[in-house]
Amino acid sequence: MSVSRPDSIVDTLWLARPATEVAPDLVGCTLVRSLADGCCLRSQIVETEAYTPTDPACHGYRGQTRRNAAMFGRAGLSYVYLIYGLYHCFNVVTDCPGLASAVLIRAVQLSHLPPWASPKDHQAPHRAAAGPGKLCRLLKIDQQFNGAVLAPETGLWLEHRPTTLSQPLVQTTRIGLSQATDLPWRWYLANSPAVSKP
Repeated sequence: MSVSRPDSIVDTLWLARPATEVAPDLVGCTLVRSLADGCCLRSQIVETEAYTPTDPACHGYRGQTRRNAAMFGRAGLSYVYLIYGLYHCFNVVTDCPGLASAVLIRAVQLSHLPPWASPKDHQAPHRAAAGPGKLCRLLKIDQQFNGAVLAPETGLWLEHRPTTLSQPLVQTTRIGLSQATDLPWRWYLANSPAVSKP
């Protein structure tokens, strides 16, 4: 397991803010995945999207269900769901308990590819995690993490970014939605080759 300084790990208090504040602040942070066999994968978050209680595109907009219950939990939990029956998407729960508020991690850039990466991933390693389903596949994030605390003890956690970003931050509208398409709640690292495509 990667050894992290306590002050580098993102804590609940830092995440207990509206998703629209947390989402841009998460760009540049490190997502760490530690596996039982000792493999530790570190990746820089390069793209995020915010979802809030008043947002029609938010899974919790119409209320709490069994599927979205983690989204209503306390800040610092993970909300993982399956789309098309095939791909997992990983979200960081934010704000206060009882509010459906989360940040979708859309893309990351890994420091190195894991042993199970496909030949296609090795052909374009910067694109291997350029999308929410891709990053979950590479980091082995699935529904076992739904509702789990983001902490070294669970094998999935966040670390703060450097004080300055290496590239400017771009703010734009979200991708692949049919509702609230005008909200500029997507942020990504300019010129990053790992940012997902519409």
